[in-house]
Amino acid sequence: MADDFTSADGLGVLICGHGSRNRLAVDEFAKLADGLRRKLPQLPVEHGYLEFARPILRDGLEKLREQGVQRVLAVPGMLFAAGHAKNDIPSVLNTYSAETGLQVDYGRELGVDLKMIQAAGARIREAIDQASRDVPLSDTLLVVVGRGSSDPDANSNVAKVTRMLVEGFGFGWGETVYSGVTFPLVEPGLRHVVRLGFKRVIVFPYFLFSGVLVSRIRQHSERVAADHPEVEFLQAGYLGDHPMVIDTFAERVAEVIRGDTAMNGSLCKYRQQVLGFETEVGAPQHSHHHHVEGLNEPCQLCENECTSACQPDGVPLPAHGHDHSHHHPIYPHAHHPLGPRTMQSKSEDK
Repeated sequence: MADDFTSADGLGVLICGHGSRNRLAVDEFAKLADGLRRKLPQLPVEHGYLEFARPILRDGLEKLREQGVQRVLAVPGMLFAAGHAKNDIPSVLNTYSAETGLQVDYGRELGVDLKMIQAAGARIREAIDQASRDVPLSDTLLVVVGRGSSDPDANSNVAKVTRMLVEGFGFGWGETVYSGVTFPLVEPGLRHVVRLGFKRVIVFPYFLFSGVLVSRIRQHSERVAADHPEVEFLQAGYLGDHPMVIDTFAERVAEVIRGDTAMNGSLCKYRQQVLGFETEVGAPQHSHHHHVEGLNEPCQLCENECTSACQPDGVPLPAHGHDHSHHHPIYPHAHHPLGPRTMQSKSEDK
C-alpha cells in the first residue's frame, strides 16, 4: 500500500463524517483524522461533517484547496454504504466540485473487511477479559448492534459481521439488532434473546464512535439486564480509533488512487429491484442535510426517524418545529412489532 503514495503531489484526503450532537463523538472523529495524518504523513488530511458539527464538508474541501490540493481523495467515514454514503455525501462533493472545478474522487465505505472484523474482535475480547467470572464460550450469546438503515443491503452487512464474529470466537449463538430505523430494535431484540437460556450475553455496538445512540444502547441493555439477573450482561466497547480501523481508512484512500473504488451494488435498493423496496430504484442522488449543516441542534424529524426516539408506549415524539424540503421514503416494514413506529408516514399515524 505504501507504493500508492509515492507520488503524492497535488493530492489531499477528506474524511467525510455524519456529525453528532455529542461532543465526545465529534472529538473522537477528529482523533481518527489525526491518526490517519500520522499514517499518511505525505498527504494533507482534513475532515468534515454532514450535519450537527463543524467543520462541514465544504470547510474541509476549502482547507485542502488552500493547501494547494488539486485532487481530493474523499472517503466516507461510514461503516456501511446506505443513504448517507450513497446519496448525501456524494451530492455535497459533486456540488462543490462543479462550483470550483476541484477534482474530487470518491472512495468506498469501510465495509465488511478483515481488519474491521479484527478490530471488532479485539473489543469483544477486552470485554471478556474484564469479566468477573469465567463462562464457556458455548454458553455465551453475542448480540451485535448495528446503526440501522432503511437500506436492507447495509443492514445485511451487519448480520454478516455478526456471523463472522460468532464463528471466529465459537460463541453458542449470535443475534443482530439495530439502534433505529429497522427491526429488531435493541430492547425488544434483547428481551427475545434472553429466552434462549444462555448464561452470558455480550452486547457489542458496531459503531465507530460514541454518541447518543451508543448511550441509548447501554440504557436499553441495562434495563433488560435488571429484569434478568440470572443472565450476565457484558458491554463491549465500540470500535473507536483502533489501529485496524485507521489501517482500513488508509486502504480506502489507496483504493481511490488505484481507481478501485466501486461499492458493491448487487443488492443496492437504488440500482436493483430489491424485494420490498422496488419503488426506490433510480431515486435521484441528493442530500437532505443542507438545512442542518454545522448546527448543534438536531432536526427533530431526522432525529425521530433515524433513532426511533419513541416514547415508552410507542407514541412518536412531537413533530419537528420547522419546514422540510425533504422526506424519507416510507419504510415498508414500519408496522413491524419489533421496529420503530417513527418510520410510518403521517397518513398512517392518523
